[in-house]
Amino acid sequence: MAIIKDIAERARVSIATVSRVLNYDETLSVSAETRQRVFEAAQELEYTPPKRKKSRKKFKIGLLYSYSLEEELEDTYYLSIRVSIEKRLVAEGAKIFRISKNDDLEKLKNIDGIIALGTFNINDVERIKKFIRPVVFVDTAQDEDLFDSVIINFSKSVRNALDYLFSLGHNKIAYIGGIDLDINGDRFIDLREDTYCKYMKEKGSYNENLIKVGNYTPRDGYKLMKEILEADTIPTATFVANDSIAIGCYKAIYEKKLKIPDDMSIVGFNDISSAQYMTPPLTTIKLHIEFMGETAVDLLIERLISGREICKKITIPAKFIIRESCKEI
Repeated sequence: MAIIKDIAERARVSIATVSRVLNYDETLSVSAETRQRVFEAAQELEYTPPKRKKSRKKFKIGLLYSYSLEEELEDTYYLSIRVSIEKRLVAEGAKIFRISKNDDLEKLKNIDGIIALGTFNINDVERIKKFIRPVVFVDTAQDEDLFDSVIINFSKSVRNALDYLFSLGHNKIAYIGGIDLDINGDRFIDLREDTYCKYMKEKGSYNENLIKVGNYTPRDGYKLMKEILEADTIPTATFVANDSIAIGCYKAIYEKKLKIPDDMSIVGFNDISSAQYMTPPLTTIKLHIEFMGETAVDLLIERLISGREICKKITIPAKFIIRESCKEI
């Protein structure tokens, strides 16, 4: 079993630095690259934090998610985060209450805190405020004066991927993503799409005809890639909002008798377990999903125990994984 010393040796930092990074010590002054090396070393060594002494009280924690279980199965991103949250809650001895956005919060008076996973509109947040107990948002940052949050720097991650494609000579780059709607049918802003649009406009290469959105599934990846390949202007590369979409894109490209990366370069997002086994292996952005879930639980438990009043926002770094689905032109 790996210990902090092993992580320190692999990440080329001190044991104290590893301890403070893994405990999200905000007073620690180290670079984002150093933090990323520590997180990656911990993951590669399958480091498991020592079990802390259980608090005297067994907390009752509500796990609130904004999506249906059917949607979770189609896009395993939230499934993976939820599983990591529940594993850490079980390790903490907490009792889990699964709740949806439409559940009556009045029924949850005995719950000590909530972990909110997914996308939430203004009305959702206003309802959650009435709960008047600690809440941690995962994958989105809400009112930072009231709530803790655990997020990913989507903008930096997308820009790194697009920088890579441009370095290979690609400037006709398509985007395939998904749509999340709130209860009123209004669309949530996907930061991946928003960053893509801003980046391509900055480069003078923006083409709205190369933007396709549907659901975050292989089925829609297949359908939307077929639309791109049947258009008058065919891109040389495509950035997709998750690896599940990329699976469908692969199928559409091969059915068109084209090759990846010879005729089309593909960059995904998430680094699902099958991404490295696709043909060719998928270049993608790796998210440290388990750390997201564990950090959310740690933030909530720490706040419940300490009574901390100042909110925290934790940004988990991502890593760009270069494999074989992209080629220089």
